[in-house]
Amino acid sequence: MVSSDTSPDDRQRSAIEDGLEELQRHAFGYFLRETNPDNGLVADNTREDAVASIAATGFGLATYPVGVSRGFITRRDAAERALTALRFFRGSIQGPDPDATGHRGFYYHFLDVKTGARVWDCELSAMDTALLLAGVLTCMMYFDREDAGEGEIRQLAAFLYERVDWAWAMHEGPTVAMGWKPSLGFLRYGWEGYTEATLLYVLGLGSPTHALPSSSYDAWTSTYQWENLYGYDVLMAAPLFIHQLAHAWIDFRGIQDAFMREKRSDYFENSRRATYLQRQYAIRNPRRFRGYGEDCWGLTAGDGPGFSRRCVDGVERQFFGYVARGIPYGPDDGTISPWAVAASLPFAAEIVLPALRHVLGTYPGIAAPGRPMSSFNPTFPSGAATNRAWVCNTQYGLDQGPVVLMIENHRSGLLWRLMRECRPMVVGLRRAGFRNGWLRRAPR
Repeated sequence: MVSSDTSPDDRQRSAIEDGLEELQRHAFGYFLRETNPDNGLVADNTREDAVASIAATGFGLATYPVGVSRGFITRRDAAERALTALRFFRGSIQGPDPDATGHRGFYYHFLDVKTGARVWDCELSAMDTALLLAGVLTCMMYFDREDAGEGEIRQLAAFLYERVDWAWAMHEGPTVAMGWKPSLGFLRYGWEGYTEATLLYVLGLGSPTHALPSSSYDAWTSTYQWENLYGYDVLMAAPLFIHQLAHAWIDFRGIQDAFMREKRSDYFENSRRATYLQRQYAIRNPRRFRGYGEDCWGLTAGDGPGFSRRCVDGVERQFFGYVARGIPYGPDDGTISPWAVAASLPFAAEIVLPALRHVLGTYPGIAAPGRPMSSFNPTFPSGAATNRAWVCNTQYGLDQGPVVLMIENHRSGLLWRLMRECRPMVVGLRRAGFRNGWLRRAPR
């Protein structure tokens, strides 16, 4: 409770902090509810038949330190949860068999949540493995006490990271392949253009055992596209999540690779501009969707009303299910993802906080009591007189993880502090050519 003799500014700050903590608490609750306690695997989403996602599992591991620091979970419980997951990945089947859990240290994108076996003929995913390992390394850095459980966490984390054969994933090409399947071999697509793969390359470059060559990072960044949009010079990527995921772990403020040194910018500033561009797009609202405006924006990958065509306000509209929405060229069907707005908080709190207040106040169904935020679409006809917008009934681990981590980076910088001391991250950044800022003082 705030004392009655505090200033209005202090009371407002306290209310904001309380509101952000509630958003974190609800998002963190996803990982408490949707994790298999027997193996630590996290369900991709809240549907009854959901499989596990290794990326969601990585986010879940990374949220445990936040949960401890905010009092959502005890340190002992968090350590036990982390240890369960790391023991599972240490002991799970690695090999070329189609029902294995992984191969050469990488893991399949989706796993059976009970057995950990590969499902859906999915690919061995380099990017999703990187998200998993980022969570693994977060636990390695946070659980630093000299007791048997936390010591085992550190040992297992180091083993899992050092086992990954990053160089193999290049498939003798200039960049990392997106994935591999036992029946097909490497997927023919590699990483081109600016994406969340910055995290993948930093982890791959930092490996003490099977590192990527620095040339792979240079080859990837040579495909970047620098643009001017709405008056902003920006390294372009259409969905908002691309400008967020690597930042959950890496503090890009003031550190620059060769590309950003040439542009006299950095990736943090680039994400700030991308956040403002999302807002500007909603203000312009070129497709005239309902609800869009200066406090209602946020196009990213996520669920939508479903693939269908509807006539709304005399306009034939195409709606989508789960797609990567983005600006300025789409796809855009009027679906807004407030979780992605919250995950932009470190970059532009001055526009994020008003947007969160607006959407949560105007569309209360987005975050029902005790439930994490969902995507919503004011344009899609919901068919319910009490609903002013279609609201997604499914939550995703890939949505809720960034909410927990990025709000915490805004509030305390916890993840950034931990990973500034993480040797694989620091070595990887330096091998990628990053200089300046906090890297000058980072351990070698």
